[in-house]
Amino acid sequence: MTDADVLIVGLGPVGAALAGLLADAGLRSIAVERDTDVYPLPRAAHFDHEIMRLFQQLGLADAVLPHTRPAPAYEFRSASGEVLISLPDSGRPAPSGWAGGYMFNQPAVETALRAKLAASPLVDIRLGHTFEGLRQENDHVSAVIQGPGGAETITARYLVGCDGAWSPVREAIGGTLFDYQFDEPWLVIDVKVRGKGKTPRVNLQICDPARPTTCVLMGPGRHRWEFMLLPGETAEGMLDDGVIRDLLAPWNCGDDIEIDRKAVYRFHGLVANTWRKGRVLLAGDSAHQMPPFAGQGMCSGLRDAANLAWKLKAVLRDGASEAILDTYQQEREPHVRGYIELAIGMGKVVCTLDPAVAAERDAGMLAARESGVSPLPPAGAKPMEEGVILKGAPEAGAMFFQPWAAGPDRKGLDDILGQGAWLIVDGPAPRTPSWLTPAPLTDPRLAPFRDALSRWLSARGATAVLVRPDRYVFGTGEADGLVEAYAKALAIPFSLREKEGPSEAGRLRG
Repeated sequence: MTDADVLIVGLGPVGAALAGLLADAGLRSIAVERDTDVYPLPRAAHFDHEIMRLFQQLGLADAVLPHTRPAPAYEFRSASGEVLISLPDSGRPAPSGWAGGYMFNQPAVETALRAKLAASPLVDIRLGHTFEGLRQENDHVSAVIQGPGGAETITARYLVGCDGAWSPVREAIGGTLFDYQFDEPWLVIDVKVRGKGKTPRVNLQICDPARPTTCVLMGPGRHRWEFMLLPGETAEGMLDDGVIRDLLAPWNCGDDIEIDRKAVYRFHGLVANTWRKGRVLLAGDSAHQMPPFAGQGMCSGLRDAANLAWKLKAVLRDGASEAILDTYQQEREPHVRGYIELAIGMGKVVCTLDPAVAAERDAGMLAARESGVSPLPPAGAKPMEEGVILKGAPEAGAMFFQPWAAGPDRKGLDDILGQGAWLIVDGPAPRTPSWLTPAPLTDPRLAPFRDALSRWLSARGATAVLVRPDRYVFGTGEADGLVEAYAKALAIPFSLREKEGPSEAGRLRG
């Protein structure tokens, strides 16, 4: 027996989401965090629709939404105000059914996450505790944790380091980092806005070689500015209130704002070379760090949590092979690198300090915009090509869409089918193991979604789709083959030809 199934070091949004997902899967976790309260300094300001879908899965969408607003248009402007790039808000729901992106106040969202954990008997939160070291055994890991009462040893089947950029867990496993050689210091200022205020209504990157600047919305009543430090400037000097007032003066909103938080950060592009060593894994900033220009730093960490949680559950409860934990980095690293490279490409556009180079950049970007060609690098990450997917099947490795039922009691497909993997079938469902939810379109609860799901399958020439617990598609095709292929991918013995127990066809486990 161990003290927990999983020991989580670090209780930022990634560690908290992981603990919540594990609890929903019936796994016990202990989460240790060196701070005694939510981190007070500026961090993330944006998350995308996939992350809102994750909050929906955690049962937190209603708690999170009051602290968000849909992301507006995103414009890159020259020093003289010309629009170099315009990324408009489409106004249409994303495939998840949520808005494409959200601006938000991170401390409020973290508080909602922690409230969920505090209400769960499967999560033991220990604030004011620091990780000191670990030792791996054949069937568990032991970690030394220092708390107010002294040092203690905690045992768990697995340990996940969600402990930030300077991760002691990464250091404990001898982890090294790949460096993209992007390193820029920026002052970040979060403000509260009084009334309607005079702050901009779109997100802005001001590509001014005299001082590259970012200005973006946050949650309701909040705004953020980021100012690049120039050669010779220091973090201490830039944090002076007088300096900050001078930087904000050209925006003519001094009477409408109150400075809430301020910090100087170095924007990096870094990826851990090893995300798993035995029973120890890394997630979030301990595994990767990226500049904020694409708004995908926290999003990437939360995707880590979603990917890792279902695989830990498959190993600890469903009899899957530990080898599937190696697919965690295999699946997530290419996705993360895609966004890091996008963010660095955007950052290089913004961070130019040479006026002549900036003028040439502006002319090229204006010409590209006039001709309809995007001056930015290819957008983001592609569907996964390796890992726990049925390679070659249509949509394998892509996120599955979520149809929604209309009406006052609005529910999405995820609300009906619940946790775990799904087998959506246009026809009779075969016998399925306990870790797979059969979802035949004939089930009355799927009536609001039947047409949309049927069209989706028909367009791909399939009668079934198997959707993983993180809502990525394992594969499409014929139901029997998908079930056996998924069991094989997890290395769980299962065959439709075996006669173990009654058929579960047609029954939803919600």
